[in-house]
Amino acid sequence: MAETTHHQALKQALKASQSWWDGMGVDVPPAPPTSPKALKKQPQFARKPAPATKITPPAEPELSDRLVKAEAIAKAAPTLDALKQALEDFDAGVLSDHAQKMVFARGNPQADIMAIGEAPGRQEDETGLPFVGEAGKLLDKMFAAIKLGASNLYITNVCNWRPPGNRNPSEEELALCQPFIRRHIELVAPKIVIIGGGVSQQALTGKTGIMKTRGQWQDLKIGNNEFPAMPLYHPAFLLRRPELKKHAWHDLLAIQRQLSEL
Repeated sequence: MAETTHHQALKQALKASQSWWDGMGVDVPPAPPTSPKALKKQPQFARKPAPATKITPPAEPELSDRLVKAEAIAKAAPTLDALKQALEDFDAGVLSDHAQKMVFARGNPQADIMAIGEAPGRQEDETGLPFVGEAGKLLDKMFAAIKLGASNLYITNVCNWRPPGNRNPSEEELALCQPFIRRHIELVAPKIVIIGGGVSQQALTGKTGIMKTRGQWQDLKIGNNEFPAMPLYHPAFLLRRPELKKHAWHDLLAIQRQLSEL
């Protein structure tokens, strides 16, 4: 009630003041509204915020450009040492950015057999050597069963860097690595290629479904050369599916027979 009386008194005082100025012949603008409702109806002129400045990250090179570059670098490598250095210097994007080390190969590069796996794992990433973890230990035991060891075996991967999160390399990443593994095979020139796992099979032959193709000899064409290639289950897969080791044993015996005929 007191607030309403005060408001009325203020309104009457303003009206009297405006009448006095009007009587003096002075043009007076209308009195501003004083009621809370009228004040709420007044337009609000808020300052517009300045538009945010967009920061455009540097564009990644197109995959096609990177593939052309990878092809040229791989072909230019005259030796295994040169190929290894080329891979050390190569920017493979996410792969090389997240990996600790580039994983090249282990074993004897003069060996008749070249075994090619998929991609490095954690221990391989730490040591820079392929197949040194649990899967590598199983692989060594498998080859030892047909009298193959470090002196007559050469081991590498289709992908030379550990993918982030230990995932499989993507198709784009495999395509980027392909010129290097093909040049790797050319320089080693093995008599037999062993393809370990479905990822490496797809990268080298374009075929999928390792469970259908394992144990069946393939003709691997690299440049002007052809190499007999045997797809095997990856040892990491056999660790998860030990009941399939009997199939792997049959495949190893087929490799041993092929070796005896060379």
